[in-house]
Amino acid sequence: MKPGSDLRATLAALLIALVAPCSLMLTPPAQAQQREVGAYPAITGFNVDEVRQLAPGVELSFDLWGTPGGMATLRIDGATRNLHLTEVEPGQYSGIYTIGAHDRIVPSSAVSANLRVGNRVATAMLAESLQRGPERRRGDLAAAPKVERFDVRAIDDLGPGNDLSFTVLGTPGAKVEVTIAGTRGIFFLPEVRPGEYRGTYRIRSADRIAPDSMVTATIRHDGRYASVNLGRPLLVARATSAPRVARYCSNCATVAAVNVIEVSGDGGYLGTIGGAVVGGLIGSSVGGGTGRTAATAAGAVGGALAGNNIERNSRRHLRYEVVVRYDNGATQTLQYENDPGFRVGDPVKVNGGVLVRD
Repeated sequence: MKPGSDLRATLAALLIALVAPCSLMLTPPAQAQQREVGAYPAITGFNVDEVRQLAPGVELSFDLWGTPGGMATLRIDGATRNLHLTEVEPGQYSGIYTIGAHDRIVPSSAVSANLRVGNRVATAMLAESLQRGPERRRGDLAAAPKVERFDVRAIDDLGPGNDLSFTVLGTPGAKVEVTIAGTRGIFFLPEVRPGEYRGTYRIRSADRIAPDSMVTATIRHDGRYASVNLGRPLLVARATSAPRVARYCSNCATVAAVNVIEVSGDGGYLGTIGGAVVGGLIGSSVGGGTGRTAATAAGAVGGALAGNNIERNSRRHLRYEVVVRYDNGATQTLQYENDPGFRVGDPVKVNGGVLVRD
């Protein structure tokens, strides 16, 4: 082998050794490859404000709803350029296309939207015309689309991340959009079967949805539309206990008063006779002659009275009266030989003349 060939071979080997590490560095790491395998972005709504005519200088306003943090672009058949939409709110992209003199846009021009997040792209086609339909005569009102039913599967939590599922039954082959008070933008219900539209709205952290927030469904078809409001709450009704029915209690009462009564027994003949004997003995010892006789009689009478009082005092004792007031306002008094232990205000019941605590 010639010396020049050896030199060239050496330089080639050196060049390969220098390039090999660089090629290894360009290989995406496992973490980057894992990110590329993530879920595809989603487009949940695509809308245009229809105009009366498509002429140079007319502005077409587009709105797109979908995965936040992406890049949204539109292509209109017959347009000379694409439209880039700006993310005005998380997940809401808006933009205006001004028709130019060289554009050849017609009402039926197809409009496609691409939403790119990372290396993934979601595509959606505009389901409505760019131009409003011609004015209809009164006899054509029957051709307007109709909403026969608008329903929601209520949930028990209106917090972020929860899903509200809506169903609309109406004119087939139409476009159905839903707006919820407390949220920004609209979203669309795809037609899953002829005349049946279903879709799910995932609540965002910025939403302020209340159980009674107004929800409106609009169905569009052939340049005409009809709207209807949801007639039920978004939140599942919580079970409430049945109201308590007041029951009348005929023997329920309240202690209105507790009276203590001192009772003295009447004197008996034993006390009277015993008192008279003692009084006569004392009287007979006073004076003499006729005076002694008078004193004896007076002592007997006084002794009889004293004996009666002594016996009455010996029979003195306390009794208790408890006055109760019933719920209907009536009162009743119950008597006790000893303190029954009730106090004013105690709830009680009267069972067969016996007072018990309630």
